[in-house]
Amino acid sequence: MIRVLCLAVATALLAGCGGSGGAGGNARNISGAGATFPASIYQKWAEGYRQQTKVGLNYQAIGSGGGIKQIKASTVDFGASDKPLKADELQKAGLYQFPTVVGGVVPVINVEGLKPGQLKLTGPLLADIYLGKVKSWNDPAIASINPGVALPAKPITVVHRSDGSGTTFLFTTYLAGQSPEWAQKAGASDSIAWPTGLAGKGNDGVAAFVKQTAGSIGYVEYAYAKQNGASFAQMQNKAGGFVAPDAASFGAAAAGADWANAAGNYLLLIDQPAAGAWPITGATFILVHKEQQDAKTAQGVLKFFDWAYANGDAAAAQLDYVPLPATVKDLVRKQWATEITSGGKPVWPAK
Repeated sequence: MIRVLCLAVATALLAGCGGSGGAGGNARNISGAGATFPASIYQKWAEGYRQQTKVGLNYQAIGSGGGIKQIKASTVDFGASDKPLKADELQKAGLYQFPTVVGGVVPVINVEGLKPGQLKLTGPLLADIYLGKVKSWNDPAIASINPGVALPAKPITVVHRSDGSGTTFLFTTYLAGQSPEWAQKAGASDSIAWPTGLAGKGNDGVAAFVKQTAGSIGYVEYAYAKQNGASFAQMQNKAGGFVAPDAASFGAAAAGADWANAAGNYLLLIDQPAAGAWPITGATFILVHKEQQDAKTAQGVLKFFDWAYANGDAAAAQLDYVPLPATVKDLVRKQWATEITSGGKPVWPAK
């Protein structure tokens, strides 16, 4: 099920729906659509922002692919994607992107008798499961790295996304780097021809399928695993250790990120070498038009994310996202002042 987050109460009840993106009676709702990965934190930020400014956010969590399509079609004020667009793609579409938070994609399982974090997986093994080569939970390939764990002789049901998804992009990019066979047969993208499995829409859909399907394995953003009480697997990282998903392991992966030299803010955090790094980590991004038709609408969007940068770290940490470093936030704010214009004039003041 697509989770549509109307984060502001009913539109008809909000003041000034035709005005500009500021505070008070002239405020205009902000509209966005895209990634389900950050939907939990955008909801939390929206609640706090509306309390302070009376400005609401209507965010449709329809998947990264849908968010990219909607911002290109100018049907929303901003798009959201976990799959960053490369600099040439941004230029061609007249878009600019910036990161908001960092999180992790997590394998979740429904296997009777296994506690959260008890099962260990490697990247190549996970790829073989999703290729349909490893078909049962007591397969020797799984048993060999899980000595002493009682693995049932039950078939594995693979669950994946049905929609264009940045979560899928991160997951398949990781698998492609771990398995040449996966890279050749399935590839890495936000939407692929899956070798096997059931399809669920959004992180919610995958989490629900796994929860109700005995013997299943899926992949979701970590907040959804927590919210659904899903059992997760530990993953072997590039340093060779088995790590659990949490804010600390996502932060370890993000620690070496070189945003200052990332053209178009395109940066992946997959399979980082730090000892405690979660291997399927990624930032999530906001997409806006570089040249805006309405300066006040653009200012409304940027005011919201400026507020979130300044006030939203605690909420992000509570939901196990990793806030961006202050230096990265300052870098992004400086970009706003040069990258986003209306009528050729900057919409955000240089600081």
